[in-house]
This record gives sequence, structure tokens and C-alpha cells, in this order.
Amino acid sequence: MTLPVRSRPRAVAGWDPFRELDELTQRVNSLWEANVGGDLHGWAPQADVEETDDAYVVEIDLPGVKRDDIDIQLSDRQLTVSGEIKEKERTGILRRRTRRVGQFQYTVTLPADVDADKVSAHLDEGVLTVRVPKPEQAKPRRIQISS
Repeated sequence: MTLPVRSRPRAVAGWDPFRELDELTQRVNSLWEANVGGDLHGWAPQADVEETDDAYVVEIDLPGVKRDDIDIQLSDRQLTVSGEIKEKERTGILRRRTRRVGQFQYTVTLPADVDADKVSAHLDEGVLTVRVPKPEQAKPRRIQISS
């Protein structure tokens, strides 16, 4: 009686699993950008919102963005930072892209009233810092107890 022998599948000549993984990643990213990330509002950058005793401080990562390409608006308690990261002009072939380009928008509703007349913004080393002060009546005060 002859027993069946299992043979190992032979590798397909020229098959590169990493190349196929890269192609799959590019296809998924294209679908994502077309269906989710490509809407009218663009994408949202990474940000932190910190509350101090006298203000809200919003730090937004915007590497490579010029001051003229950023728009900051405050309406009631809603802060919106929008703009565009422009595509870099290239001389060679772009083999891989992981950095985002195009329109971006970050919107946050601050938890309490703010003093819109004293808002300040500063862009340093790719981080936009927007300081939104609280009004005087919202700041905590220490109250002395009288006898």
C-alpha cells in the first residue's frame, strides 16, 4: 500500500509579501480618504485642551504649516482652527506617503464662558497654542472668613 506524501507548496517566483502588504495599505488608505477623510471639512490634527484657573489652552500639532495658512475663529464657546497643509513640490517619484496634506479643521466647544476679546495664538516649532481666557467672574477667588 502506498501512503500519500505531502509536498510543501513552492514559493511563487517573484512573490514579495511586503510589496503586497504595501499595495493593500495604499488601497485601504485610498478608500478611507475617499469615503471618510475626504469630506468637506478635511481631517482633524492632534490636539490637547488644558484648563487652568484663568484660561483654556489649546495646543494643536501643525508641523510645516505657515501662519498665513491657518484661520482661527471663536463663536460663543466654540473654537475652530482650520487651514491647509499644502502639497510639497517633488522632483522624484513619491514611493510612500504617511503625512497628511490638504484641508484640516479642529473644533472644540469649551466648557464655560470665555473672554473673546483677549484670545491669543502663537505658532512655535509646529505647535499652535491658542489661549482663551476665562471672564473675570468665572475665575476662582479665595474668600476670607470674617469673625
